[in-house]
Amino acid sequence: MSITVDAVMAALRPVEDPELHRSIVDLDMVRNVRVDGDSVALEVTLTIAGCPLRNEIQNRVTAALEGIGVVTVTLEFGVMTDEQRAAVREKLQGDPSASAGSQPSHGHAEGRAIPFADPSSTTRVMLIASGKGGVGKSTVTTNLSVALAQRGKSVAVIDADVWGFSIPRMLGVEHPPAVIDSMLVPPTGAGGVRCISMGFFAKEDQPVIWRGPMLHKALEQFLTDVFWDEPDYLLVDLPPGTGDISLSLAQFLPRAEVYVVTTPQPAAQRVAQRAGFMAQKVNLEIKGVIENMSWFTGDDGKRYELFGAGGGDELADRLAVPLLGQIPLVTELRAGGDSGHPIVLTDPASDAAQAFTLVAERVELDLAPTRRYHRELKLL
Repeated sequence: MSITVDAVMAALRPVEDPELHRSIVDLDMVRNVRVDGDSVALEVTLTIAGCPLRNEIQNRVTAALEGIGVVTVTLEFGVMTDEQRAAVREKLQGDPSASAGSQPSHGHAEGRAIPFADPSSTTRVMLIASGKGGVGKSTVTTNLSVALAQRGKSVAVIDADVWGFSIPRMLGVEHPPAVIDSMLVPPTGAGGVRCISMGFFAKEDQPVIWRGPMLHKALEQFLTDVFWDEPDYLLVDLPPGTGDISLSLAQFLPRAEVYVVTTPQPAAQRVAQRAGFMAQKVNLEIKGVIENMSWFTGDDGKRYELFGAGGGDELADRLAVPLLGQIPLVTELRAGGDSGHPIVLTDPASDAAQAFTLVAERVELDLAPTRRYHRELKLL
């Protein structure tokens, strides 16, 4: 069978941009296709210059064309013009000049609604909270997000701890978000989890000295100016305590689920309960408690409860929710966070990884919302 331009385009249609998760054909990235027998030359226009995933795109294009009998693939890369980037953004987010009642435009400044607050959204938003710092909340967020992704779900994380941002490092993210016509495309880290964080916009040694209004606006931009593409789960790593950020997110995401992280130490759970009571006061549903650093297993095989015992159970009883899991204290869990290799991926058979896997299973199966959302139903 002879190779034609139409056959080339058909073969490339399933090839997706690694960041946008859309067909490179549908995004008009494929140009100047030339066929000469079993050789094909073409150009792929990248959304940004120096795209860090161009090698991945080249591999995907080459594999797709070899599948239809192409022997030689000559692939050149170009860069989109501003007009072409605007067209891509419009395909993904809608026309920014759209009138009221049509598809919402992109960006908080243009009045675009927060997609996850829409009753028709199927994304489950999980706020990972704690009453105090140092309980491993970000470690829990990272490994739980990867555990959910391993269950075949599309997962994203917002690092809302603008003062203590750590999610990009823990997920092993190696490049910043791409910017397409003022739309941010979140990078992908370990396990295919996408994330956005203040860590992409501030140096690690740069303090973020912001008051309430600036924090509120930053979170709004994370929710509206980022192309999330409606994941199955959006985990939000909250800062410790019950301050401005928690209150803003309660306003932005009234359908969010709250998960409280504590340690077994009674003093820690008494502080953690304040995060739960705050959620109740702003009418957010508390789904469960996760106890971290529950025990350490020594070389003798004996469990040592270094931070006491019973804090998770006591907090769960106080909040009238289940204790979803107890995460043991292991060196590999800490080391995985520092290196960007979550233990759920590096040692899935370990006790810690199995604990996260069990929590993810309970979140998906036992705590799934009973209400079903249908986009076709509109309230006028």
